Amino acid sequence: MNEGGVISPGGIGFDINCGMRLVLTNLTYNDVKPHLKTLVDKLFDRVPAGVGSTGFVKLSKDEFRKIIVDGVEWCVKNGYAWKEDLERTELNGRADWADVSKISSRAIERGFNQIGTLGSGNHYLEIQVVKPENIFDEKLAKKWGLFPNQIVIMFHCGSRGFGHQIGTDYLQLFLSVMERKYGIKILDSELACAPFNSPEGQDYFKAMAGGVNMSFVNRQVILHRIREVFSDVFKKDAESLGLKMLFDVSHNRASLEKHKVDGETKELIVHRKGATGSYPAGREEIPKLYRDDGSPVILGGSMETSSCLLVGAEGAKDTFCSTAHGSGRTMSRTKATKLFRGQQLFQDMLKRGIYVKSVSWSGLAEEAGAAYKNLDDVVEAIHLSGISKPVVKFVALGNVKG
Repeated sequence: MNEGGVISPGGIGFDINCGMRLVLTNLTYNDVKPHLKTLVDKLFDRVPAGVGSTGFVKLSKDEFRKIIVDGVEWCVKNGYAWKEDLERTELNGRADWADVSKISSRAIERGFNQIGTLGSGNHYLEIQVVKPENIFDEKLAKKWGLFPNQIVIMFHCGSRGFGHQIGTDYLQLFLSVMERKYGIKILDSELACAPFNSPEGQDYFKAMAGGVNMSFVNRQVILHRIREVFSDVFKKDAESLGLKMLFDVSHNRASLEKHKVDGETKELIVHRKGATGSYPAGREEIPKLYRDDGSPVILGGSMETSSCLLVGAEGAKDTFCSTAHGSGRTMSRTKATKLFRGQQLFQDMLKRGIYVKSVSWSGLAEEAGAAYKNLDDVVEAIHLSGISKPVVKFVALGNVKG
C-alpha cells in the first residue's frame, strides 16, 4: 500500500458497518396481505428500535468480546444463523483482523446489550413486494431467487453505540497526534486521520473490524427474529417459508483493495462512508456465490416508495468499486419535522396500503418520502454511469421505524 495513505474514522462513518440486508421468502403478496399488520406489529415487538434500545440476547461483556472477534460464526454456533448465511454476507460475516484489545471499555459498555436492535434515524425493517413490472433483469433475478409478486424483507442498521464510541475514541486520539507527531494538517476536525501504517492507524483499523463484526451479528440476530415472527404467523418453519438471505452489504467501512491508479495497480485503503461496494464480476471481494455475476448492491429508498437491488458493473472500476447506498435526503430531519406530521403521514400511508409502526411520531415525520430524492432518478444515474445495473425494484408494504 502507498506509504502516504491515511485512515480516518470520519471518512468511514461512526456507525461502523452500517448496512443493508435483503431476505427472500417463497410467499406472495396474496399470502401476506391478510397478515401484514400482524407481521409488522410482531416485528416491532421483537426487534427493539429507537435510541437506547436493548436486545433480547443477554450477554456478559466477556461473551460480547467473543462476538467482536468471531462475527457471524458466533451466531452459527449459538443458533442464531444458518451456515449458508455466512456465504451470503460480505467478508463471510467476519472481519478477521479484529483485535478487542484496541477497543475501549466504554465502547464495550455501550454495545454489549444492543445485539438485535435497529436503532433510530433512517434505520428500518421493511416488508416489500416484487411487482412484475419492476423486474429489470429477469435472468439474474431468477438466478438469485426472485419472482413476480414475491414478498421480501429488507432492513438497515449498524453497530449502534458501540461503533459510535470506537469512532469517537479514535477521532480524539488522531486529533492529539495528527499534527504533533505526523505533521498532518486538516480544515475539518471530523476528518482527523493518521497514517494507515502508523501504530494509531493500525489500532483503529483493528478496532473498526470489531465494529464490523458486531454489526454483522446485530443484523444476523435481527434476521433470526424475523424468521421467528414469520414462522409464528404462518405456522411453518423458516426453511419451509424460504426465509433465506440474498445478501448483506455495508456502507460504512474501510477495505484494503487493489485498484488501478494512473495505469498502475495499487493497494489502497478505500473509505466508504454512505457508499456501498459495487464490484464487477470476478473481483475477489465478492462471495463465491455471486462472483460470476457481480456483487449484489442494495439501495434503500424511502419508506413511502421503493428500494432497489442492483448488481456491480464494469464502470465501478472508475469509482474504486463504490456506488450509492441509498436515495439520499433532500432536506434535513429538522426541516422534515416542521413540514410533516407523523400522525397524518401514518394515515396517508395506510390509505396507500403501507402500514408503518414507529417508536415516535416525530421520528416518522423525519423519514417522510418527500424528504428523500426520487429513487428512480438515483438508480437511473447509477445505471447510466455504468457503476451498477438495476435488477429488481421493491415496493414498500409494511415498515418498522426507529
